Amino acid sequence: MEPKVTTPVAKGLIIALVLIVLSLVLHLLGESMNRALGSIQYLIIIAGIIWGCINYANQMNNNVTFGNIFAHGFKITAVVTVLMVVYTAIAVKVLFPEIVDIALDETVRELEKREMSDEQIEQTVEMTRKFFFPFAIAGIVFFFVVVGLISSLIGAGVAKKNPQSPFQNG
Repeated sequence: MEPKVTTPVAKGLIIALVLIVLSLVLHLLGESMNRALGSIQYLIIIAGIIWGCINYANQMNNNVTFGNIFAHGFKITAVVTVLMVVYTAIAVKVLFPEIVDIALDETVRELEKREMSDEQIEQTVEMTRKFFFPFAIAGIVFFFVVVGLISSLIGAGVAKKNPQSPFQNG
């Protein structure tokens, strides 16, 4: 009898929903640009993927290999990444279009701290406005995939493995 296994899609959906709720709460509290609070999302991804890997091994009665567990974790990563890209697109374009202006205001504050000229600040702001959406999507894909890759490796490393040969009598 094949063990009942929670799919990577279900696990990815759970993690993505937690991340979306966190994002909404931070935005409603006016803390969407707070880097420290924003880094909580990476802790959620790391913990969620490691949990997903360990859970998968346990559901398979530990009859898994490092590669099986890693693949499961990376599938979770792919689901989370796709869902967060879709959420970000909807958030930036529909739900919270003001987020672009908030980010630009933060950019101006950072550039003023560096004592850049008004002309340099204006050019940077215009470039940021022009490429905000593609950079946001590329940033999500890059960072989520890197964090997911590392988390999948950790999850596959710490999960208990006791693969059985299909030729063994059990």
